[in-house]
Amino acid sequence: MGTESKEIKDAVRKRYAQAAKQASCCSPNEALTTLTSSCCPSAATPVKGHSGRLYSTEELQAVPQEARQVSLGCGNPVALAQIKPGQTILDLGSGGGIDCFLAVERVGLQGKVIGLDMTPEMIKLARENAQKMGLANVEFRLGEMEHMPVEDSTVDLIISNCVVCLSPDKDAVFREAFRVLRPGGKLCLSDMVFLGEIPIQVKDDAEKWVHCVAGALEKDDYLRRIAGAGFADIITNKLERREARPGEEWRSKMASLTVTAVKPAL
Repeated sequence: MGTESKEIKDAVRKRYAQAAKQASCCSPNEALTTLTSSCCPSAATPVKGHSGRLYSTEELQAVPQEARQVSLGCGNPVALAQIKPGQTILDLGSGGGIDCFLAVERVGLQGKVIGLDMTPEMIKLARENAQKMGLANVEFRLGEMEHMPVEDSTVDLIISNCVVCLSPDKDAVFREAFRVLRPGGKLCLSDMVFLGEIPIQVKDDAEKWVHCVAGALEKDDYLRRIAGAGFADIITNKLERREARPGEEWRSKMASLTVTAVKPAL
């Protein structure tokens, strides 16, 4: 990897901290301009247009506006995860909490949702959103995916929305996911991948890591790394290719992927 890990994380943390701070004090359009080249090409459009491609109207109406404003994912893992009442769910890179809030409706009062994010400003925003909604079974923890502050074998389901691609050590993320899941537990990730090779100058651009581009892996490599952590029953549920931009034809090799995998039962 040409770009240093600390440089990547500092750039990601700075950009998402800025978005979190603006979410509570500006219009949706203004908040969104802090991440104009995010995981999805339409992120420069109003939040309604971006989130509306991923979530139903009912889902969007169920969460605070501040959570929608910093929702810049590339999929809807909650919709594909087959969540069951009573489960404990961990959301990696939970941001303002939108996927946590949608998941908690499905687990019910007997279940629990944990949001994990490395940006203090996002944790603060998510906790404020949870308080507005009066939710007692949603918890937001500050920490990194590569070193999850979660005990072994305590989670039934891990979800994540366009965040693993931001990690400079994806193998560590998948190993940690395997560790914290209970035997038989499930992984459901929406993320960005590449369908082929991209220019080396793109991979070495720290700014493009922030926008979910440079850190994306080739699809087969991504799936191999999940398997290498010990997961089985790896299934690609959704693959959507992106469009090229003038002067950036390599973007046509980008795709959003939703994949599920299982930690084998004992």
